[in-house]
Amino acid sequence: EPKTYGLDRFVNLKKIPTYVCIDSNYSCTSSSVTTALSLGFQMATNGATADRSDPINNVKISVKFNGRSIPINLSVDSTVKDLKYLLQPLTDVLPRGQKLISKGKILDDEEKFSSLGTYNGIYKLQLIASQGLHQGSGPIKNETTVASNLRRVPETGRREKQVTLVKSQSKRWKLTGVIALSNSDVKVIPHEVWNCGSSIRFLDLNCNSIQDIPEAIGGLSSLQKLLLNANCIKDEFLSWKGISSLKSLSFLSLSQNLLTSLPSDLGALTTLKELHVANNQLTCLPDEIGLLLHLEVLEANDNRIRAIPSCIGNCSSLVEALHLHNNGLKSLPSTLLKNCTHLSTLDLHGTEITMDMLREFEGWESFDERRVLKHSKQLAFRVKGASYFDEGADKR
Repeated sequence: EPKTYGLDRFVNLKKIPTYVCIDSNYSCTSSSVTTALSLGFQMATNGATADRSDPINNVKISVKFNGRSIPINLSVDSTVKDLKYLLQPLTDVLPRGQKLISKGKILDDEEKFSSLGTYNGIYKLQLIASQGLHQGSGPIKNETTVASNLRRVPETGRREKQVTLVKSQSKRWKLTGVIALSNSDVKVIPHEVWNCGSSIRFLDLNCNSIQDIPEAIGGLSSLQKLLLNANCIKDEFLSWKGISSLKSLSFLSLSQNLLTSLPSDLGALTTLKELHVANNQLTCLPDEIGLLLHLEVLEANDNRIRAIPSCIGNCSSLVEALHLHNNGLKSLPSTLLKNCTHLSTLDLHGTEITMDMLREFEGWESFDERRVLKHSKQLAFRVKGASYFDEGADKR
């Protein structure tokens, strides 16, 4: 009787859907109700039954990657390519760098899940990532750490030594206008730094364990260069109100931290020439970046950025470089190469943008001439690494 198996919702047993599980530890494909009942619905005990609350046209997929399983629900008409795009933000692997495997077979992008069998089971797939096609700094982890090849080695008694050192150096800081405290095991910026006020032009706090950048930084009114790389700075502890009041700031580096966004306050830094925010967790750039009319270098590589605002074309002074490699970019503003008439270096490796796509952009010819000329000059002056001409994007 149907009620015996909890199947009373069906008019007759012929309407019971077939169950299929791919890549599991057992092989169970029932082509008839009789087979399913004889197996005692073994698949139900393995978590492959259909949930009554799920729409009948959905499939459940479990993707194994880096020692963990990623559950995803998709329409039965979805393709493998659709799944790859859903996996991108979950794994930080670009779609073209993903290989999805079922029963030892690599699935084609256009293959539909409906063609793999009936859709009420759990499809178990394995994801293999191609080397060099990751966006950001790798798969998202529960506990995010700042990866840095510049990290210092803590020493016993370093903190006491640091306090004494800061006090003895404060007078010299005011005289030279330079504060260099990189690799000093600093966790909290010393008060002596703020006491220097308008005397300071250069502040280097790279490679420490600083978490909080207070509003007091705005008191360093003459500051021109601010280096905060490889710390533990999060959005909520970074005072953009203080930073945006630095009207002489021309160089800002916040790479290798834990930032997820850049606020609109960034647009107030109208004197900024270089902005370095690589190796964070940024998902976008603010529209206000178009207000940085004097910006020459932008490094935003190794993040999770999916789109670039069209107003970046207003940054006509972009002359040195635009580094966007290892992001989730699929396209660029169509006017970028046309408006940024001084741009000579564009790095898009590890994104969805290929050389063929770039050649279709308006302004490509002029940009190509500039980058070739720059490379020729580097060869003439024997610049290290100039022997290799980097195309700037992947070929396919």
